Amino acid sequence: MKKILNKLYEHQALSKTEAREMLTNIALSKYNNSEVASFLSVYLMRSITVDELEGFQEAMLELCLKINFSDAETIDLVGTGGDGKNTFNISTLACFVVAGAGIKVTKHGNYGVSSVSGSSNVMEFLGYTFSNNSDVLKRELDRSGICFLHAPLFHPAMKNVAPIRKELGVKTFFNILGPIVNPAFPAHQLLGVYNLELARLYNYLFQKTAKKYTIVHSLDGYDEISLTAPFKVISTNSEQLLSPEDIGFRKLKQDELFGGNSVKEAAEIFITVLNDKATEAQKNAIIANAGMAIHCVKSNLKLSECLAMAKESIESKKALSVFNKLITK
Repeated sequence: MKKILNKLYEHQALSKTEAREMLTNIALSKYNNSEVASFLSVYLMRSITVDELEGFQEAMLELCLKINFSDAETIDLVGTGGDGKNTFNISTLACFVVAGAGIKVTKHGNYGVSSVSGSSNVMEFLGYTFSNNSDVLKRELDRSGICFLHAPLFHPAMKNVAPIRKELGVKTFFNILGPIVNPAFPAHQLLGVYNLELARLYNYLFQKTAKKYTIVHSLDGYDEISLTAPFKVISTNSEQLLSPEDIGFRKLKQDELFGGNSVKEAAEIFITVLNDKATEAQKNAIIANAGMAIHCVKSNLKLSECLAMAKESIESKKALSVFNKLITK
């Protein structure tokens, strides 16, 4: 580790092989907490390279507990986190809306590190029992159209590093890794990022795969379509800059997306949205992200049609029905 740390302190980047080896060793508990914290801290001071990200990703996917959903074409909706905006759980809620529109979702998530309530926090609070049992997860997917993959149950590297991430309390490269190591290997993905540099990095990685993807970034720093500013959309075959008005919504104020001061408050917002009793701003943010995800899967449709499908999923309570089926065993 000292050799690698000295290399990084001298502003050198790791090769893909070195990065893969480092993360494998972290997963195998070969380093002490101080060494791991030092290693993570390097990437708070400089950007991760493509080779490093590929190496970390390869190690995580080699080590993970894989779930085979090859008979189902699924999508994951996820943000990198770490944008510091403390919004309500937009991407997680959008997952239920997408599932309510008839598209199967394999959601990969974790506890919040730099936010009050991550996807795992709110799902656990609302009564969902995490599992890495493939039979359980397949039944959930068949019954409700969605299942939730709690990252620590599938990734030993995350398990060993979780206490250190929590103590640091800031975004690390694991925020960047989380969205690209879904153990169900979904065919489609809507990915929100907190800066354009990351969007380019993910785009480069995804172009090497058969995955159909859409990467979104709001120019005021949100890792989702916040409707508070223009947003960049990079997908499998196109790239565009859109404004909220371009997709039929008014521009929102940042405080309209506030996620609460506790997991309990976040969960209350969650249920309010599913019951179609949310504020206009909350509902529109969900529709925008869910509609974009539907469009990622159904690219033959117009975006406006996909947004209408998302709206109908909320207003018909189909999204709520998906949630109830998932929670009720």
